[in-house]
Amino acid sequence: MIRNIFIFLHRWVGLLMAVFLIMVGLTGSLLAFHKELERVFAAELYAAPHPGETPLDAATLMERAPAIDHARVVGIQWGEADRANIVYQPDKNPATGKPYDIGFNELFVDPWTGAELGRRDRNDYTKRVNFMRFIYKLHVALLVSGPGTLILGIVAVLWTLDCFNGFYLTLPVSLSAFWRKWKTAWVIKRGAGFYRLNFDLHRASGLWLWPMLLVFAWSSVMFNLRPVYDWTMSLFMQHSSIIAEAMKLKDLPQPAAKPAPALAPRAALEAAERLAAEHTGIPVHEVPGMMFSYVDKMGVYMYGARSGAPAKGFLEERPTMIFVDGDTGALADVPMMRIMEKVDIVDQWLVALHVASVFGLPYKIFVCVLGLVIAMLSATGVYIWWKKRKARRFRKKPGAAAE
Repeated sequence: MIRNIFIFLHRWVGLLMAVFLIMVGLTGSLLAFHKELERVFAAELYAAPHPGETPLDAATLMERAPAIDHARVVGIQWGEADRANIVYQPDKNPATGKPYDIGFNELFVDPWTGAELGRRDRNDYTKRVNFMRFIYKLHVALLVSGPGTLILGIVAVLWTLDCFNGFYLTLPVSLSAFWRKWKTAWVIKRGAGFYRLNFDLHRASGLWLWPMLLVFAWSSVMFNLRPVYDWTMSLFMQHSSIIAEAMKLKDLPQPAAKPAPALAPRAALEAAERLAAEHTGIPVHEVPGMMFSYVDKMGVYMYGARSGAPAKGFLEERPTMIFVDGDTGALADVPMMRIMEKVDIVDQWLVALHVASVFGLPYKIFVCVLGLVIAMLSATGVYIWWKKRKARRFRKKPGAAAE
C-alpha cells in the first residue's frame, strides 16, 4: 500500500516536472561550456590575437572608449583576456525622469588597441550574439525573472524529494535475496525491447548518477528558493542564512546615493587597486577577471579582481572586492556586502559543482553529459507512463481479454 503511494507520487511529480527538467537539462548541458559557446555565437565581440603585445591598462581603455550621447563611462568589466566591456551609465532624461535609452548595455573593446569591437543589448534575444544569454536566462528564470525563478524553485524542491522517492522505488520489495534482486536495477539489459530499454535507462542511470542528481537538485533549490534551502540546512548543520544576515545589516547606515562621482574613473581605479593591495597584502591583477564600476545608488566605486592568494583545495579563491568613495577615493564601508563573507563552505561547493567551476575540463564534460541525462530521465519517464497508461486502457477495453 505504502509503495503504491510512492509510485503514484513518482509518476505524477515526474510528469509535472518533465517539461521543466528537459529544458533545464538541455540548457544546462550547453551552459557547461558557456564561455566556449559564447566565442562561437558572438565571435565578433572578441579581439584578434596580438602575439607579443602587452594590453593597455583598464584606465586607458576607459579613457579611449567612444563617446556616447547622454551617457558617461563609469567602469569596465574585463573577464577575458581578449575583450573588455566598457560600462556606461545613461544620463537621466529631464523630460521623463528616466535614464536615456542608449541602445545597448554592453560595449566591447580590443584590450590591445582600445578599438570598439561591437555593442549589444543583452535583453534582445533575437540576435545571434545573445544566444548564450538567452540559454542562460531560460535556464535560471524561464526568461521571466521573479515568477520564473519561483516556478523553478518549486520544481527544484519536488525534484529533490523525488530523488529520494525514486531511489526507494528501485529497492526490492522483499529482503530475501536483496542484493541479487537489486543488482538488476543497476544494469541495462542487452537485446531488450524498446520499452525495456527505456525502463532500464531510466532506472539504472538514475541509480548510478544519484548523488550528482541530488547535488544539482538541491543546489537548484539554493539558487531559486533560498528560504527553503536555508531553513532545511539549519536543521542538519550550523548554517549561516544569507537572508537572516541581510536582515541584520539592512538597518545599518548605508552609503548615500550620488548621481555622479567627483572622482574620475582613472583616479578611482588607482585608489581602489592601491587599497586592495593594502587590504589583502597580495598584489592584484587586472586581467582576466576584474570588474570596476560606479554604483550611483550608493555613491561608491566597486572594484573586484582576482588575487594571487592560494585556492582553497579545488575551489577558486574568491576575488578581492572593495568599495571606494566616489568623491574622495577613501575605503568605503558597504554593510550589505558583508554577507558574502558568511557563505558556508557547503554553499561554495554546491555553487562550484553546479556551474562546473572545479576539476577543469573533465568535470565540464561530465556536467554537459549529466544535463543530457537529466533530460533523458524525464523523457523516458514520460514514455514509461504513456506505455503503462496505454496498457491499462487496453485492459479495460471491452473484449480485450478475449483478444
